Amino acid sequence: MNIITGNKGFVGVNLTSFFKKIDKSILGISRTPSEGEVSYQELNTALFNKAKSCIHLAGKAHDLKKTSEDKEYFEVNTELTKTLFNQFLESDCEVFVYMSSVKAAADAVEGGLTEDTIPNPVTVYGNSKLAAENYILSKGIPEGKRVYILRPCMIHGPNNKGNLNLLYSFVSKGIPYPFGKYENKRSFVSVENLCFVINELIENKAIPSGIYNIADDASLSTTHLVRIIGKVVQKPAKILNTPKFIVNTIAKLGDVLPLPINSERLQKLTENYEVSNTKIKKAMKKELPLTTEKGIEITIASFL
Repeated sequence: MNIITGNKGFVGVNLTSFFKKIDKSILGISRTPSEGEVSYQELNTALFNKAKSCIHLAGKAHDLKKTSEDKEYFEVNTELTKTLFNQFLESDCEVFVYMSSVKAAADAVEGGLTEDTIPNPVTVYGNSKLAAENYILSKGIPEGKRVYILRPCMIHGPNNKGNLNLLYSFVSKGIPYPFGKYENKRSFVSVENLCFVINELIENKAIPSGIYNIADDASLSTTHLVRIIGKVVQKPAKILNTPKFIVNTIAKLGDVLPLPINSERLQKLTENYEVSNTKIKKAMKKELPLTTEKGIEITIASFL
């Protein structure tokens, strides 16, 4: 049996489906459990003893509307992780996978992000994730157990409505993409590749415990991304080289008015954020099943 916390979230739903396809039994853990699931209060050492792995996906995501209090992040991302990890240590469960984030390491990246980057998170979200990481790393790992901290970059997949959906709206409606002046490179990871990695971590005892960045092989510019979307929706992308000062002015207006673009979204769309997956690929000794472009195409096709 494999425990999945946050099984009703985007990654949780996809991982559950992935495991069912390969006949892996699961126990879903949720705040509002359905039939066959249990709540966090019901999860105990006895249940851990029956499990081969615990994949801890549950967490409080970065709140773009900034309505959350700081303590909420630490209660969910840090304290819940501590509780679950302590239960894991006391049990016969073999593998613990903690879903952290690249934001636990850095909010901005110069060059490329590797596991050797000294963490310097800026947001409360990133700090709450890092606090959980540090707690896990502070504990000795008993013989026979393996512990993995994953730092995925932007995760996407079918029906995920994040920033890719905003770009899809631009292209599918024939609206010109106005950020052609911005030259950037950023990493993505398809949820299919992420699920593949998690399964490898469970099954391959040769992969050492530790921190691993998770990303697809190639990074893309947002302009290239827009062109891929155009190919999938069969509408050639219209790219405008709007002066940056005009774009920045509109984004600042979006911070106070209900516009599709605000400063944070503009940063996410145009920033450089390249993440190295060299360490995890070297440890797995396997290639990822999907290329960067193929993963993006599958995601965009799900919006049609």
